[in-house]
Amino acid sequence: MQTKLNPYLSFKDNAREAMEFYKTIFGGNLTMSTFKEFHASQDSSEDNLIMHSVLEADNGITFMASDTPSHMEYKPGTNYTMSLSGDNEAELRTYFEKLSAGGNITMRLEHAPWGDTFGSLTDKFGVPWLVNIAGQKA
Repeated sequence: MQTKLNPYLSFKDNAREAMEFYKTIFGGNLTMSTFKEFHASQDSSEDNLIMHSVLEADNGITFMASDTPSHMEYKPGTNYTMSLSGDNEAELRTYFEKLSAGGNITMRLEHAPWGDTFGSLTDKFGVPWLVNIAGQKA
């Protein structure tokens, strides 16, 4: 799988509605997973909020989104992140290391509940990044 760079949008309790709306515009395949599905809820009232969604249109447009849980800050207008994903572990680890130079690692690059390796950081320019390395397929 080739490494991809796509935008990652954050919403406040309406990621499902937003992504379903975008699917009506761009078409393609939309997948969504809730916080409950990954046992990641810190508040049971947020179980059915979207932890991760991805819309992949037939023309190559791809973007991701999630809801922002109540324990995390949400600022409309700054609710984006750059997301790097793929299965080239060496390449993605190198990007993570280089992007973190002078920045702030918010989550170390490590095994995630969904089976991949995941980490997040904010680079020295204030741009937030997510890095996801696909796990081994069974």
